[in-house]
Amino acid sequence: MSTAILTGQPVPGSSIEADLRSLGFDIRTATDAADAETLLAAVPGDQRVAVVDTRFVGHTHALRLGLTDPRFPLAAVPGAVTAQPAGRQALTRAMARENSTSGGTALAVDSLADRIVTALDADGGEVHRPELGSLVAVVPADPQARNEARQAVGAVDDEAVRLKSAVKARDGFFTTFCISPYSRYLARWCARRGLTPNQVTTASLITALIAAGCAATGTRGGYIAAGLLLLFSFVLDCTDGQLARYSLQYSTLGAWLDATFDRAKEYAYYAGLALGAARGGDDVWALALGAMVLQTCRHVVDFSFNEANHDATANTSPTAALSGKLDSVGWTVWVRRMIVLPIGERWAMIAVLTAATTPRITFYVLLVGCAFAATYTTAGRVLRSLTRKARRTDRAAQALADLADSGPLAAALARFLPGAARPTAALSAAAGAVLVTLGAWMWGPSWWVVLMAGAYVLLSAEAVARPLKGALDWLVPPVFRAAEYGMVLILAAKADVNGALPAAFGLVAAVAYHHYDTVYRIRGNAGAPPAWLVRAVGGQEGRTLLVAVLAAALTARQFTVALTVLAVAIALVVIAESVRFWVAAHRAGAPSVHDEGEPA
Repeated sequence: MSTAILTGQPVPGSSIEADLRSLGFDIRTATDAADAETLLAAVPGDQRVAVVDTRFVGHTHALRLGLTDPRFPLAAVPGAVTAQPAGRQALTRAMARENSTSGGTALAVDSLADRIVTALDADGGEVHRPELGSLVAVVPADPQARNEARQAVGAVDDEAVRLKSAVKARDGFFTTFCISPYSRYLARWCARRGLTPNQVTTASLITALIAAGCAATGTRGGYIAAGLLLLFSFVLDCTDGQLARYSLQYSTLGAWLDATFDRAKEYAYYAGLALGAARGGDDVWALALGAMVLQTCRHVVDFSFNEANHDATANTSPTAALSGKLDSVGWTVWVRRMIVLPIGERWAMIAVLTAATTPRITFYVLLVGCAFAATYTTAGRVLRSLTRKARRTDRAAQALADLADSGPLAAALARFLPGAARPTAALSAAAGAVLVTLGAWMWGPSWWVVLMAGAYVLLSAEAVARPLKGALDWLVPPVFRAAEYGMVLILAAKADVNGALPAAFGLVAAVAYHHYDTVYRIRGNAGAPPAWLVRAVGGQEGRTLLVAVLAAALTARQFTVALTVLAVAIALVVIAESVRFWVAAHRAGAPSVHDEGEPA
């Protein structure tokens, strides 16, 4: 329920009441500023309330953007201001301040809504002002100005602007030119039938899972159907975000579902391809797991770099300046977006290769493409980090520590490490990663690898023993991911027994879900997962040591069973806690978010 308080004298021919009712507002009319304050106090505290000048002239979508976006406690456009429950106290104070200044009667000349916004700004309130572009939102001072404003409204197609703004501002080439031109109309079709973004997100997941099932048949017809369904799943994936922007249906739960389902869809499809290949006598589980490891590490590089730098001060570099100059050359923007192989290009490539070739070829091309993209983006970010003089905040250091996912072993050892000069955290992490993965590659399941894993635990503790504020400390989380996932992949491959690699795939998928969930909690300003959960799943160094011990102590078949049990146990714990947290946050009215993020 929402309430709009109209202030000022009625204007003949005005559609403001009808426009507000179409946006779901119940209308109350104030005779003067004091009456508006009384009406505001009468609105229940758990409702959105808006103060709107009756002289307002503008597009309905301008009002929609200014008064119905759930992400902002306070928002305004010229002639209208709104507050959600979280912003009601600030709005009430601002109105009381204006009434005390004007004596509670000034409505005829000045716009009370605009004066309230001025008071909110003076009080330090964060008032969101949406970008209106060509949309009109004004409070005309006289009849001539009102006629001119109405003509300006008639000259702009409100619906066309709304439809165009539903498309993400920054996206990949394939998505921008091959999907969005028609998926936006599908989003409008969904909106007009009352469908929600979460329903479309779920439909996209189901479609992708059916695609994975088709790929698992191992037949040419199944591969063709899988490729087509994967593309349609991506169309729906674009549609859910466009529907959210079109209808302003943003939510904490929706952002989490959209992000996690994207990963679930892609990795389930990898598993489907591997199953299909196995039906044809070709074992590509190592390639499927390698693709998942590489793609997950790419994402962690993105997340860590962004968290380390988004609130850093003095955050400039010659490399960033050069990138800005290249952005002014149109074609370079699209080339650079394509070579990083974002989700649109990647899924299109996978779909076409699935339909036309074999799973092995599909994975080979995917691995080469993702490896090149990872090298390109990581090298650029390392260069930026070395050439900029950024000062990173305590918040950034804490976010990196949370992303590192260090468990009780690293925490206990860090307390006993000397406080003298140490190598950089990234160097310690990299040294440990090389030891444990190279050891697994050279010796396979053996006690030598357990020794290397013990050294890795020590170096992991060294890496996180102090705040991660160094120029390259954002590399610590992705290096940890590469070490843990890579060792599991190598040991499962070296076990050389049926089922070991699929079990390793399941274990890495479960752990990766935990790491993605950590990312999305941090991005949603919800903090890291609870400490008990990190302890329960061992932390990254604890799991690495445990897998090394299991590989050395058990037979190959026992090791496969142990990996399966570990995967199921971790999946049950982290998914149950994740679902509990996000559903509870949604029900508790956590601030709505809509993360445009990277097009990955």
